[in-house]
Amino acid sequence: MTAWTWDYDPSAEYVTSGLPPGVLAEVERLATELAALGRDAAKVGLPDHKEGGLRELDILGGYGLVGFLVVARDSCVYVVNVTWTG
Repeated sequence: MTAWTWDYDPSAEYVTSGLPPGVLAEVERLATELAALGRDAAKVGLPDHKEGGLRELDILGGYGLVGFLVVARDSCVYVVNVTWTG
């Protein structure tokens, strides 16, 4: 088990404002899985030609994107943006 965690940046209210409950649940599920990957989460998602920096993952069949940062010094995955088009 990893000691990594996840959090919203700058805040949960800012990032998730207006999202349906099901979308919010999916975002939090993905964030939990990314935190379980720890440092390797920097290799997940797009862009696929490099690791680190702002990463993006499709959610719920391509109806949205989750933007996240992997910060090794904090042992944390920060969810910074959620775009929902559904």
